[in-house]
Amino acid sequence: MLKSKYSKFKLECGTDEAGRGCLAGPVTAAAVILPKGFKDRILNDSKQLTETKRDFLKPIIEDKAISFAFTHVFEDEIDKINILNASILAMQRSILKLEPAPEFIIVDGNRFKPLNNIPFETIVKGDSKFLSIAAASVLAKTYRDAYMCKIHEEFPMYNWKQNKGYPTKEHREAIRKYGATKYHRKSFKLLPEQLKLEL
Repeated sequence: MLKSKYSKFKLECGTDEAGRGCLAGPVTAAAVILPKGFKDRILNDSKQLTETKRDFLKPIIEDKAISFAFTHVFEDEIDKINILNASILAMQRSILKLEPAPEFIIVDGNRFKPLNNIPFETIVKGDSKFLSIAAASVLAKTYRDAYMCKIHEEFPMYNWKQNKGYPTKEHREAIRKYGATKYHRKSFKLLPEQLKLEL
């Protein structure tokens, strides 16, 4: 069973990101404050859920949440500040959009940076322990997937609709054949044998 709270604060938000290991597209984060007594028997870490279940949960989370927000940090910014900093930035920007502002933050993973003096706790595998982090992981994943499906229309040969920008064999083959697009992260090793990819 996922726990509803970590702290004693009423307005505790959970935050998580999606797309950190992708070769293309943004890293997307979400932050969610759930009401007291929120329960859902399906909700879990988004990686444990099917796409159908995530799509089913998204409107429920958005309807029931006290507040929620999501943020894309795009490839040009990822390339400038690196993927870890971009992931933290996406989470921070999402938290700053929350109304009301949270009194406590719980973060999936083990890295975060202080934000506006709000106390926080990083929790490894937090998305499979706390409801608000699980809810944030579902929103981050569904909003990012929707974006990848949209840019798939522009570059269908990479099949982002299916692989969502992750380094699948098919995605790497397409990079080898067609080169990199404006959506690819130039700071990432796009091909395993790559020394320098002609961009």
